[in-house]
Amino acid sequence: MTPQDLAEIHGAAFTRSRPWSADEFAGLLANRFIHIVGNKTTFALFQVIGDEAELLTIATHPDHQRLGYARTCMQEWQEKAADLGARRAFLEVAADNAAAIALYQSCGYARCGLRQGYYLRDKADKVDAIVMERRLP
Repeated sequence: MTPQDLAEIHGAAFTRSRPWSADEFAGLLANRFIHIVGNKTTFALFQVIGDEAELLTIATHPDHQRLGYARTCMQEWQEKAADLGARRAFLEVAADNAAAIALYQSCGYARCGLRQGYYLRDKADKVDAIVMERRLP
């Protein structure tokens, strides 16, 4: 997938917060610690440094949501991270994103922290970020 493909999927999926641009994706993909899994409808971008992995973003185009693609993508990125030596995985999620929180919990993640007012929404509203973690096999 190209940075433009990623930006288009991300932009369609992230309507309540600022989506990432093709230039931002290109910059991230140039980093040797950044990895990607997915296809033309769903992707996960993550980094592995030492024995820790962090999900930077996961997105499914709205036309393909609720079909299990995000769950498959979660499995794929965690397996790849483990293959690269990661033993723990982290992510953050907006406290008002109930669907994502449910997905992450079903994948074995538990809350380990809170970043107050982390996400900006329309009209300058701020939403907390829940930090979650799990051990990788």
